[in-house]
Amino acid sequence: MEAVIAVVALLFVLFVVLGAYATVKVVGAAKRRVDETITHARRTVEDHTLRAKSFAQPGAVGELAQLRLKLRTSMRATQDALHAGVGEDESLKESLGLFERLSAHGHELDAELRRLESEPDRTTLAGRLPDLRERTERIVEAADSLRWAARDRARRFADDDLDTLSAQIDVETGALRHWQTTESMGTGSTGSGSTATGAGSSAAGSSATGSSTGSAKAESAAAGPASDRPSSPPPPWPEAPASDAAETSEQTWPDSPQRQRAEEPTRPAINPPGPRQTYPWQKKPRPESTT
Repeated sequence: MEAVIAVVALLFVLFVVLGAYATVKVVGAAKRRVDETITHARRTVEDHTLRAKSFAQPGAVGELAQLRLKLRTSMRATQDALHAGVGEDESLKESLGLFERLSAHGHELDAELRRLESEPDRTTLAGRLPDLRERTERIVEAADSLRWAARDRARRFADDDLDTLSAQIDVETGALRHWQTTESMGTGSTGSGSTATGAGSSAAGSSATGSSTGSAKAESAAAGPASDRPSSPPPPWPEAPASDAAETSEQTWPDSPQRQRAEEPTRPAINPPGPRQTYPWQKKPRPESTT
């Protein structure tokens, strides 16, 4: 009995601890979400305020707002790009460390620009603007360089992967269309065979031409001494037979359809009626006409 009570108490304590741990986790996640929402809302409000100041307040105050807006936009874009790429590329951890060091300078400059917005001495503020502008440009240029380097690296990896994938797809399509490779090989062999046949036929033709030329020369040499003899008239051609001439002189044409139809025997338009089939339930066959 005491063992059962101990087990029940242990289970109760375990459930309480697990419930407390889950409650702390849920509360922490909700708090982080609320903090992120508040930070995002504050950031949006500050950006809109700076944009409004840059347009509404000319002079040194408006230029300070433009510098702050430019700095914050560049640093935020670089931060998002590095945090998004570090999960896929471990080599970006060093770049992320460099960006954190750059962010310290950026936050320091942003805080200084925020303090100078409420500076009443406009002359001193206008004298410090070139230095502030130069620092802002250096930080923004460094952040942009990191961001574009990370994007170019990701794009290069994507291009390499796409090239490899394209090569594999080409190999696979060639394997699927194996008959085209066989046909191209057969066409190549047929072309070589026809070339050899053409060469053989040209050689045979040249040899035949040489032999015919030699025989013509021999005939002309043999007929040379006989040309001195008196020439006799050639025999007349035989006349064609009369029957063949008569047949060839008469032109015959194929029979026309009217003549063919006239020679055919006439057939009745309607076949004569045959005996009607009688059924056992009929008393007598019905006549052909009922009139």
